Amino acid sequence: MCGIVGYLGPQNPKDIIIQGLKKLEYRGYDSAGLAVFDQNTVKRVRAEGKLKNLEEKIKGETFTGHLGIGHTRWATHGVPSENNAHPHQAGKISLVHNGIIENYLEIREELKAAGAKIQSDTDSELVAHLVSQLYEQSQDLLGSVQKILSRLRGAFSILVIANDRPDELVAFKDGPPLVVGLGEKQNFVVSDVQAALAHTKNFVYLEDREIVAIKGADVKFYNSLGETINKPVITLNWSSEQIEKQGYSHFMLKEIYEQPGSLAATLAPHIVTLRARSEVQLFKVGFGSQPQQLESLNAEADWAQTQKILVQFEKIYIVACGTSFYAGSIGKYFIEQLAQISCEIDIASEFRYRQPVLNSKTLVLTISQSGETADTLAAIRLAKEKGAHTLSICNVKNSTIDREAHGHLYLNAGPEVGVASTKAFTSMVTLLNLFALALAKSRKLLSSQTEEEHIHALQQLPAQIEVVLGYDKYFAKAAEQLKAFKGFLYMGRGVNFPVAMEGALKLKELAYYHAEGYAAGEMKHGPLALIDEKMAIVMIVPDDNLFEKSVSNLEEAKARGGKIISVGTGENARLKSISDRYLSIPKAHWSTNPILATVPLQLMAFHLADSLGYDVDQPRNLAKSVTVE
Repeated sequence: MCGIVGYLGPQNPKDIIIQGLKKLEYRGYDSAGLAVFDQNTVKRVRAEGKLKNLEEKIKGETFTGHLGIGHTRWATHGVPSENNAHPHQAGKISLVHNGIIENYLEIREELKAAGAKIQSDTDSELVAHLVSQLYEQSQDLLGSVQKILSRLRGAFSILVIANDRPDELVAFKDGPPLVVGLGEKQNFVVSDVQAALAHTKNFVYLEDREIVAIKGADVKFYNSLGETINKPVITLNWSSEQIEKQGYSHFMLKEIYEQPGSLAATLAPHIVTLRARSEVQLFKVGFGSQPQQLESLNAEADWAQTQKILVQFEKIYIVACGTSFYAGSIGKYFIEQLAQISCEIDIASEFRYRQPVLNSKTLVLTISQSGETADTLAAIRLAKEKGAHTLSICNVKNSTIDREAHGHLYLNAGPEVGVASTKAFTSMVTLLNLFALALAKSRKLLSSQTEEEHIHALQQLPAQIEVVLGYDKYFAKAAEQLKAFKGFLYMGRGVNFPVAMEGALKLKELAYYHAEGYAAGEMKHGPLALIDEKMAIVMIVPDDNLFEKSVSNLEEAKARGGKIISVGTGENARLKSISDRYLSIPKAHWSTNPILATVPLQLMAFHLADSLGYDVDQPRNLAKSVTVE
């Protein structure tokens, strides 16, 4: 959700913080602020709205100190306003906070009774008052933070500075991510590595209820009992250039065009050539009591060990949110058709509260681009409590979900900045395809011929997507006409039904149109009532075993005046004849059709939203990583 940047070092903190916050704009926010040392105190500047408003207010401002904290806020407690923006101050304390303090009402009443002057409507300011009370007594910043940690309930990441401590910063977390960047004579505390990646590649990930204290160049880590702990330093190989636009008008458009490369990177570790033929092999899934850092397999002996792990499962739950949920919905078709294992798909926020039946023969497979999705993380913890095995699919190594799951698979898609996921979605579907193949192989259900067919289809994807990207110019021109529709009904059958739901989600997220994804066979059960000449019907109709049934549904929609946009295979004369607009994807395997069909839907949503003048990279009310419920 919100973005955090803390800095202590020789550079100008104002510049470092603003640059870092810009890298976190994708997370969604409605106000911004910073607090930087200046003339032996802390100067705070805040602004409602976008970062440019804050930049305007600090234009020409100079700060003499080398310590500062900054924040972009998405309103939870209290309306979006300058008064509710972070940093918050109480006495000598300034702090920024991501998350929610659940017992804030109790704390507020206690503080008011003690005479505290509360200036905002937020739960965050209350934490500043708690720290301030203790700091006034002890003049010990670290000790004050350690004592209040047990007072807080909820999900939070917090950075604290004091206006008489120009070289000291203390931070702690329980829930939302917080990462310490270790640089050359400078250190960073950020909510996402992207905010500091231009300055260092060495990071330490805080676990829940851990504290970091930075004093000068000295960095120390503590557990909730105040005991010093050693933390591993992770070196990331992302370059700062990877998260720049590189000439594209928007990050989202750049990331759509990156999909041939991102899919090749997803496939590369899992397909090996043995005995002159290609085979699928997965990362070693080490289902032990502790998460393990795992590498890809290349030896037959290791692959045999992995198969022994996979074959034990009798049921699989795929648990995810939003776009990841739709990717998982496609994965369900792969797993049940190829591996013949019962597979359920659950929205994470429902799964955690519905008392699912789990045991040691159950695999809970969670999907999250960021690896920080709060509901998905809670699902992992619930599964582990009930004795199930957990396997994560995510894009960010060493994210919280990655660290807490027993087993790990990585998208390798590279940084995704646009809030509406594109390349991560297609990489998720690709990885689920590979996982289903490996699962089938472990159960002796995959013939060499079938495996070769699937691998060949997957290896063709990058080149085939290059062809589909040609629709970019088509939708750039068609966007003006698409504006005339009152709504969009996306439909598909079988494995393409989740593609329809994902396409509708993209249009809702970006263009703010009413759009719904339906199973085409359900059209008679309600959606037909919506169809008239102002309703666009987007139908996914590749050449597969359900083609005839899908065309019948399309004929019904056309007969009632619906305007047809169909996505089919090759130059299909029948589809062309009943469609107002026909989009051709290359002839492909049934398991890769969903990925090819997704790309034109991404481009359609992008160009329609862009033509309406909307902020495509940062849709209203949305955030890239949802780190609280």
